[in-house]
Amino acid sequence: MYNWKELLEKVNDGIAAMSFDRKPAELYAPIRYVLSMGGKRIRPVLMLMAYNLYREDVERIFSQALAIEVYHNYTLLHDDLMDRADMRRGVPTVHKKWDSNAAILSGDSMLVMAYHYMMRDCPAGKLGRVLDLFTETALEIGEGLQYDIEFERRNDVGEDEYIEMIRLKTSVLLAAALKIGAVLADAPDSEAYLLYRFGENLGLAFQLQDDYLDVYGNPEVFGKKVGGDILCNKKTYMLINAYRLADAESRDALDFWVNKADGTFNPSEKIDAVTRLYDKIGIRELCDKKIRFYFEEARRVWEQVQLSGERKGPLWDMAVSLMYRES
Repeated sequence: MYNWKELLEKVNDGIAAMSFDRKPAELYAPIRYVLSMGGKRIRPVLMLMAYNLYREDVERIFSQALAIEVYHNYTLLHDDLMDRADMRRGVPTVHKKWDSNAAILSGDSMLVMAYHYMMRDCPAGKLGRVLDLFTETALEIGEGLQYDIEFERRNDVGEDEYIEMIRLKTSVLLAAALKIGAVLADAPDSEAYLLYRFGENLGLAFQLQDDYLDVYGNPEVFGKKVGGDILCNKKTYMLINAYRLADAESRDALDFWVNKADGTFNPSEKIDAVTRLYDKIGIRELCDKKIRFYFEEARRVWEQVQLSGERKGPLWDMAVSLMYRES
């Protein structure tokens, strides 16, 4: 059995060894750049750990693990462009270092690469099932991103709608990584299903914590400026519930900052003002409670997986580390 840190090291070594010898070099430079930024590599590690629950030869599915990480980073290139984010993991985003065209075109090439790695050396008899799940997941993520865009133009987004959006945008890829690992390891269908549900709930807790850290995180640890969601008026769990729970005075103050046009305010002033409103309304505590709710749901599903505590321990340790992160 491997622990998650050992598998993370293997994933990082695999990514560092990836070859980008095709031309034109300018197409592949942003891909090399974004993959070299580091990161937690959560999705490939989850895939390998799910596989390792049932089999020891994790190297057998290393190509598929790389595929899920390449795909994830493809979504980041486009997501950063849509969010107009300047920083990712403490360095300039691709569209800032190059331009928007580079983020789109290199991102599209990463999508093709992800399918190439997912198909390469796939264990016999598993390719159709794996590609079906991977493709369905990719479509769901696109649906989640579209909802995210539409929510920016709406002022009536409800909490349930938001939870479904982040399930599609974030949770399903964690869930698919776990299920693909289980499928490739010949796990029982019932357990592959449980691992998917575990990943969904873990992903919801993870994304809600990302919302939380965007407001209350330490930028030096978080890897990007805090307050980015506030500046974009992003309909996060925080903002949606701030409107839902605000009294008339606080709602007027939220409206004042949300409706201010770009270039008419000091960004730091807006971040500070909205954060103080969140504090006043009790949003920090509310978000923390919701994070814990989904983490407990993940725990409940995890307990139904019929394996020994010794085998389940390393993956659960990783889940716990994700819930007590600062970045």
